[in-house]
Amino acid sequence: MECTIDWQGPEGMLFVARTGSGHVLAMDGNPAGGGNNLAARPMETVLVGAGGCASYDVVLILKRGRHAVTGCQAKLTAERAETDPKVFTQIHYAFKVTGHGLPRDAVERAVELSHTKYCSAIGMLEKTAKITFSVDIVEA
Repeated sequence: MECTIDWQGPEGMLFVARTGSGHVLAMDGNPAGGGNNLAARPMETVLVGAGGCASYDVVLILKRGRHAVTGCQAKLTAERAETDPKVFTQIHYAFKVTGHGLPRDAVERAVELSHTKYCSAIGMLEKTAKITFSVDIVEA
């Protein structure tokens, strides 16, 4: 896996990342840090990646179990250390999984498997952050 990050010039702190899979992602800082608030902060993109990684796992596990999942939303809230490096110290995943007749135990097991076995992002972030989950199941 690889990526290239290019600073977009002296007028701010905008960076454009090009991923090895050919996609583009912009990142910027807040004005207090020299940015122009044109894109997500770099640490926000870390949190987005962690949410996407776990959500991918949950949906894939449920689909492989032949459950009728029709939607999955993860809302992440995080706290960071007050001193540098300002690592994440707590992350909470609030999953809302939608489907037809989804058994609670299957959804909770999918979330648990993501956390304990499959999600690479959680595997890294749990070195500094306490990670918690909640699950809400919505009938479609």
